[in-house]
Parts: sequence; C-alpha cells; structure tokens
Amino acid sequence: MSKIKARKGAPYARIIGVGGYRPVRVVPNEVILEKIDSSDEWIRSRSGIETRHWANDEETVAAMSIEAAGKAIADAGIAADQIGAVVVSTVSHFSQTPAVATEIADKLGTNKAAAFDISAGCAGFGYGLTLAKGMVVEGSAEYVLVIGVERLSDLTDLEDRATAFLFGDGAGAVVVGPSEEPHIGPTVWGSEGDKSETIKQTVPWNAFRLGDVSQLPVDSEGNVKFPAITQEGQAVFRWAVFEMAKVAQQALDAAGITSDDLDVFIPHQANVRIIDSMVKTLKLPEHVTVARDIRTTGNTSAASIPLAMERLLATGEAKSGDTALVIGFGAGLVYAATVVTLP
Repeated sequence: MSKIKARKGAPYARIIGVGGYRPVRVVPNEVILEKIDSSDEWIRSRSGIETRHWANDEETVAAMSIEAAGKAIADAGIAADQIGAVVVSTVSHFSQTPAVATEIADKLGTNKAAAFDISAGCAGFGYGLTLAKGMVVEGSAEYVLVIGVERLSDLTDLEDRATAFLFGDGAGAVVVGPSEEPHIGPTVWGSEGDKSETIKQTVPWNAFRLGDVSQLPVDSEGNVKFPAITQEGQAVFRWAVFEMAKVAQQALDAAGITSDDLDVFIPHQANVRIIDSMVKTLKLPEHVTVARDIRTTGNTSAASIPLAMERLLATGEAKSGDTALVIGFGAGLVYAATVVTLP
C-alpha cells in the first residue's frame, strides 16, 4: 500500500484572463519585397498577410512577455504573487539557460513561482495550456501563467522567398485558474517526428564552432547567415489542411460537442488558406467567428493563438463565455487541440 498522500486541487480549470503585446514597429509587405522577387499581391494571396510586427532592441522575449502577462493578470483580477507557476513557450529565446520564465516570474513579482520554458513550436500554447490545467487540478498551483512569445524576426532569412514574408513577433498570455465546471476540454495532441525535416532550423547553433564555415549558408554578399527557420511549404500545407482538421474534429468529439455548439474557432495563425480550408473541412456554421489575426500580425508561432484570442475579445468579435476550439500545429511536427470557454 502506498504511503504517498495525494494532493487535490480544483475540480476543474479555466482560462480567467488574457493579455497580448505586439511590438511598436509595423512592417508592410513592401519592406519584405526589398530582398525577394515577389509582389504584395502574391504574399496576400498565398498567406493573407498584409503587415506584421517586428521587435526593436528593447522588445526582448522577456520584455514582451512581461507586458502581455501583466495584462493577463490584471484581466484575471488577481495579484502576481498568487501565480504558482509560469510556463513560457518559445523557440526564439537564445540563452539556453536559465529559462526566460524565471526572469519573467521574478520581474512580475510572483512569490517564487515555479518557472520553466517549453519548446513545442506553433503548438506550444496548447502544450502549455494542458500543463497548466493539470497543475490547477492536481493542486500544485492555484493559478498558472501561460505565455507564448516569439521574436521570429531574429530567425527569418529575408532572402528566402518561401518564408521571408511569414513571420512576426509578439507575446500572448493567459492565466489559468480553478473552476467548479469544466471549461478546458481534453487535449488531443501528438507528434509526427518522421516529418521533422519539413519545418526546421537551417543549421544548429554548434555549426559555428565546428570550424568548417564552407558548410554554413551565406547571403547574397557572401556573409555567413545566422540560423533561420525554413520549411517545405507544400508539404506543410497538405499536412495542416488534411491532418489537422481531423485533430480538430477529435478535440470537438473529446469535449462532447459538435461544430454547431461552437462560437469561435482560433487556429494557429499560419496561413489564411490553411485556416479557410480547415473551416470548410470542419463544416463550421456561419455563426462561428473565425480568427484571422494573421493578416496584420503574421505567423508568431507559440504566440499566435493567445494573441488572436486577445484581439477577438478586445474588438468584440468574441465575448466572455463563448465556446472556442483552439488548435496549434507546427515544427516537430507537433500539434495540440482543445475546446475552451473564453475568459
């Protein structure tokens, strides 16, 4: 017989606050066209992107996270020292250790909250949300701060016609807290590592210390390029359209609802054509509000879902209490989908 005493938390968990931060600088497609052979019309038709935000030197991963998190905590109506854990999903914090979450937890004024980073690409928010739900229900934290944050402009090859126009910067955050009713559904998540080559970093960080610079990519002027994100566009598109619609449906089924019960659909903001194809495949009713924040924010990876959620609530396109399907998918390849009640 076990001697370990179980600790019980809340019956259920829910999102109780949301916040976002978009860098000050707005970058139109015209700036992207300075280094690639393309057109504004082509970028808009292929991705839906019109503008994106790029961070300045002061808008670091930590700084953007703190701004978004502060808004989420205020929206939740709690104090920072009530946060028991901080989970940060990012692929663009360049210090391997310590985790940027520890800096964020300290500067927010939490009371020595548990803090760690996760790397799950564009599915990172869903992964973090699932961990937060578990902590609240298990009792290891009453309130958990989940942040998705990226400075993907640092990992963008502006001469790569396939990706130069895609990425933006920003941070989105939510506070997950206790609930007497289920407001975060079961998560349908997984990975397909056999497809890892379809979205990846061009070269690993240690390539710069191996000595053979001839193996490193160079720009049009012969300078060694900083590592960047690259992808096989068509392969990713097909996977996202056909496989992720199935995952989204599984999340609806797991939550015990149908598309008719939905009020809002918030997919990862990867590409408007992917979003529109998923809407069609899922046969979402016309009354469902669909997030298309990518048009003015670009693809911000782990930050895209909370940023889109925050904007829908701020503009009134969605309202507190709405039932929303959220799904993230990307490098790994990894994915995570669940149904939530909006804060």
